[in-house]
Amino acid sequence: MFDREKKLIRKIKNGDQEAFEKLYNTYADYSLRTAYGITKNQSDASDIVQETFIKVYRNLDKYDMKKPFKPWFYQILINEAKRYIAKKSKQAISMETEQLLDYFNSKKTDSDSEVWIEDLEEAMEELDDNHRTVLILKYLNEFKEKEIAEILELNVNTVKSRLYKARQRLKEIVGGVAGE
Repeated sequence: MFDREKKLIRKIKNGDQEAFEKLYNTYADYSLRTAYGITKNQSDASDIVQETFIKVYRNLDKYDMKKPFKPWFYQILINEAKRYIAKKSKQAISMETEQLLDYFNSKKTDSDSEVWIEDLEEAMEELDDNHRTVLILKYLNEFKEKEIAEILELNVNTVKSRLYKARQRLKEIVGGVAGE
């Protein structure tokens, strides 16, 4: 994947619009889910993703080709989401944890699962932005702690601590059910 992305990026830098479209198609779905998980608003998420891709395109010359593209991309996405939220004076209200990731992947229709998802989403609303953000990067986008640290420009131990505290807080909120 890393070599394929490098080739796409080289083509994009040379003005190949089809290469940019391929890059867009590779990242659009997960970036939209990520932005939606942060904003819980489809329109806002779409705006964030659009702005993210514009910034990626404009700043591609600043990308270090020696490093993986995905963390660099998600750093821009998260920063754009934060900027967008601050601009609209909204608080990010929803993100997913392990059970929600399973839900998204399987698209369960069981009514008990739907109730559980609603309860979990409500619990996620009570988390602060820092904890929601690390959870969404970890469980929805499947980033490793080291990658999350790079994206958020934090120490790896800070990321691990936030993940731990976020999971513990979720357990408190939903009565010990989260994470089981």
